[in-house]
Amino acid sequence: MAYDKNAWVEEPQEEGRKALDRMKRNSLPGGVLAEADVLRRGLDALCRKLDGTAAAAKTARRKRAAFSEVLNTAVEKGYFAESPLNGLRWNAPAVNEAAGPAAVPHPAQAARLLAGVAQQHGRGPHLEGFLGCMYYAAMRPAEVIRLRLEQCHLPASGWGLLNLSGGVVAAGKEWTDDGAVHEVHSLKRRAATATRLVPIPPQFVRILLGHIERFGVAPDGRLFRNQAGNYVDAAANGATRARARKSVLTRTEFASGLAKRPYDLRHAAISFWLYSGVDPAGCARRAGQSIGVLFRHYAKFLDRVREQANRLIEQSMKEWDRVSQGAGGAWAASRGFGPPLVRNSWSQAGERWEELVGTT
Repeated sequence: MAYDKNAWVEEPQEEGRKALDRMKRNSLPGGVLAEADVLRRGLDALCRKLDGTAAAAKTARRKRAAFSEVLNTAVEKGYFAESPLNGLRWNAPAVNEAAGPAAVPHPAQAARLLAGVAQQHGRGPHLEGFLGCMYYAAMRPAEVIRLRLEQCHLPASGWGLLNLSGGVVAAGKEWTDDGAVHEVHSLKRRAATATRLVPIPPQFVRILLGHIERFGVAPDGRLFRNQAGNYVDAAANGATRARARKSVLTRTEFASGLAKRPYDLRHAAISFWLYSGVDPAGCARRAGQSIGVLFRHYAKFLDRVREQANRLIEQSMKEWDRVSQGAGGAWAASRGFGPPLVRNSWSQAGERWEELVGTT
């Protein structure tokens, strides 16, 4: 009831009154939250499920954040001078935010999976383009649901471009201002008018063009819709994805959980960009993430990129050694000895190095 704005102007029904009475009987006075021991027991309770077993670390952190907002509201209302959480020594459960490499498909596996989805009966062919958006453009499901034709630049050849502007979430009609089931949001953690440009490779341009030619678009231009023409329910496609995984993945791949969740395809896109040598800042811009989030989620893949960078640096160092030896050493090169071509290469490289050093 507290989160239902439509219920704020109404008196609670009998069921609601009973729930409020039960909460009142079993709740401590708000003032005791200023006591560290009481507050610590409350935080520990957030880390448990109703059956007493440990809750997932992300669940505990999410509940702790909600509890913090409640206390901040209490501060605004004058119940506390400051949040009782300030200065409390309590550690939230550690959360592993890194994407697991075992679940992230490489390009050949992803292509095989998308082809397998397209071969499934029912919604399979329609789902190929939907999942393709997550793999080739690293889009979130909510962003794919809202993708419209006017946001797509799909040339006959070459790279295309998607101009993303937000997403659609299923909030439930009880939780929206207009009573609609779905609600349109701006891009995650971005201003209401913000957009995000995502280049897409030619093979995915062809997939989207084929999708549009076969299925058309909704009256409002959406590329993806359900059989009734409404917004796609991303969770309803699980059975189709499960059949595709079982039909095209090897027994080892299937058992490892490869691409089991739709978000694994988004992880695959970003990790492949990083592995291909795309600058992390560029990856973050395409994916709609901050650099901090990128480094937390893809640390293991960044290790591989670091190895690749090391190889490039080593290759450049060998090239310097080769030029130096070919000119008779640095001493000879600095005094004009050696073949002119090599001497010029060494001289130009040295001048460039001095320019770089001079700017630090």
